[in-house]
Amino acid sequence: MSRALIIVDVQNDFCEGGSMGVNGGAATAGAVTDYTRAHANEYAHVVATRDHHVDPGAHFSDQPDFVDSWPPHCVVGTPGAEFHPRFDAGLAEEIFSKGRYSAAYSGFEGSASDGETGLAAWLGERGVDEVDVVGLATDHCVRATALDAAGEGLRTRVLLGLTAGVARPSVEAALQDLRAAGVALEGEPAVP
Repeated sequence: MSRALIIVDVQNDFCEGGSMGVNGGAATAGAVTDYTRAHANEYAHVVATRDHHVDPGAHFSDQPDFVDSWPPHCVVGTPGAEFHPRFDAGLAEEIFSKGRYSAAYSGFEGSASDGETGLAAWLGERGVDEVDVVGLATDHCVRATALDAAGEGLRTRVLLGLTAGVARPSVEAALQDLRAAGVALEGEPAVP
């Protein structure tokens, strides 16, 4: 078996002070870095995902509904799109960028630095059959990434202590979805 760590969207706009900041986001960024350094020998590969929007259409709105539309965030070339300074992106072997011209929640919708290789293909080429998922936010992009990992047939675990969620009701719904998909859950997420 080969295991990978998928670090989801630990970016400035998803941490406190960002356009869609999650309470506990900065602490999660630091905790993910500490965990990755301490447990590097447990993973064959470490990858990170990021929202990397250019013009995602209706995904951005001046009057967002916070379901299908959101305030502008993680726009390419802005500080909000950069990884949080407490997250050491150098720990990632590859970074998968998603959502240039569309909404994209799952890291499996992104592509590697070559602009072509998707996360599923990249993991498959390396014989990965098991993944741990961490990052931001528990109830959105972590949820979507973990569900897609399970859908790809990967044995999937979310390390909830290394995630932070937007709101208790949506986190609870996400955890139910993950359990129903057979995703293993460990720990408790940071939730306001």
